[in-house]
Amino acid sequence: MQSNASFWEAVLGAAASLRSSKLRSFLTLLGIILATTTLIAVMSVINGMNHYIAENVSDMGADGFRVQRMAMIGQFDPKKYLEMLRRNPELSREEFDFLKSHTTMLQEIGMESDRQTKVHYGAQQVDGVEIDGVSSNMASLADVQITLGRFLSESEDQRRQQVAFIGNDIQTRFFPSGNPLGKTLLIEGRPFDIVGVAKAKGSVFGESLDNFVMIPIETYFKMYGARRGLGYRARSLSPSYVFRAQDEVRMLLRSFRHLRPNQDDTFAIFSSDSLVSAWDRITGSIAATAVAVVSVFMVVGGVVVMNIMLAVVTERTHEIGIRKAIGARRVDILRQFLVESSMLAASGGLIGVCLAWLVALLVRAATPVPMSVPFSAVLISVTLSASVGLFFGIYPAQRAAKLDPIEALRAEK
Repeated sequence: MQSNASFWEAVLGAAASLRSSKLRSFLTLLGIILATTTLIAVMSVINGMNHYIAENVSDMGADGFRVQRMAMIGQFDPKKYLEMLRRNPELSREEFDFLKSHTTMLQEIGMESDRQTKVHYGAQQVDGVEIDGVSSNMASLADVQITLGRFLSESEDQRRQQVAFIGNDIQTRFFPSGNPLGKTLLIEGRPFDIVGVAKAKGSVFGESLDNFVMIPIETYFKMYGARRGLGYRARSLSPSYVFRAQDEVRMLLRSFRHLRPNQDDTFAIFSSDSLVSAWDRITGSIAATAVAVVSVFMVVGGVVVMNIMLAVVTERTHEIGIRKAIGARRVDILRQFLVESSMLAASGGLIGVCLAWLVALLVRAATPVPMSVPFSAVLISVTLSASVGLFFGIYPAQRAAKLDPIEALRAEK
C-alpha cells in the first residue's frame, strides 16, 4: 500500500516538474516526437495500403489466378524485363483452347485483352477509355459487380455482336441522370449497344478503375486482331486447389510450347497471393528503413533526456538532501527520477501520435494515398518512447539516489 502511494507521489511530482519547465521539456522531446511521428506515419501507410491492396487491386479471389505473357511483380528489373520481352511470345487462342480442353482442376477459364481509345456518345467524347475484350464468364472471373442490366452473353460473343458493358465513369460522363441501357456508343466509329453497367470500384493512386468498356472477346478480335495482348483468367476447383491448378496450367503450357526441363517459363502465372507476397516484400524493406531512422531519432532523443535529467539532478540536489534527511529512501529517489524521465519521453510519444494522426488526415484529404493509423502502432510508439525514457533515465536516477544527504544539503538552492 505504501509502495503504491509512493509511486503515485512520484507520478504527481514528475508531472509538476514537467509543467514547471514546458519549453525545456518540449525541446528535450523533439527527437522522440520525430521518431514516434515517423514510425506511426510509416506503419499507417503500410496498414492502409495492405487493406487497399486486398480490397481493390486484386480482383482474382482466393481461388483465381492469371496467365500473361510476362509480369513484373515486386521490384522492377529493366534487364529482366527486356529479357522476358525478347524471350516470351504472345499468348494465343490456340493455347487457350488447348488449356480449356485439357485442364482438370479448373472451374472455368476465360480470355481477355485490352487497349485504350476514344469513345463517343453523340457530340460528347471521352479519351483514354480502356476497351476490354472479354469472355462471357469474365464477370465471375474478375468479380465484376453489376448495378444495371446484365453482363455480356455467350451467344453475343459467338456471333461477334457489338454490345457493351460500361464502367461507372462512362455512365457518369454520358448519362448522368438517365438510363444508359439500350443507348449506343461509338468505339472506333462502330456502334455498340449498352447492355449493362458495372458497380463503381474507385481508383488506385488517383487512377480510375471505372473508365472502361467491356465488349465480347470475339468482337474485339474482329476489330483489333488476336495476335497481341491476350491474357487468361482462371478459377480453380476450390481455394485449396489453386496451387495445383497453377502447376497444371504451367505444365500444359510448357508442353504446348515444347519447353525443355532446363528452360525457364516463357509466360507468367500469378495470383492474389503473389501480389500480396510482393507487396509484403516491398513493405518489409520500407519498414526496415523506417526502423533504422526511428532508432537513430530514439537514441538521440534518449541521450537528450539523459542530459536533461542530469541537469535536473544537479538543480534539485538540495531538495534531494532534504527528502533524504526526513526519511526518503534510495528507492524513493530512484523511483521519482525514473518516473519523471519515463513520463517525459512518453509525453513525446503522445505528441508524436497526435502529429501522425493529423498527418494521416491531411494525406488522405489531399492525396490518393490510403493512410490508416493502426492501434498497434500507437501502443508500440508510446511504449517504446516510455522505455527509452526509462532506459536513459537510469543513470541520472542512480546518481540522484546515491547522493550523500549531508553533501546534498550543503548544495546551494
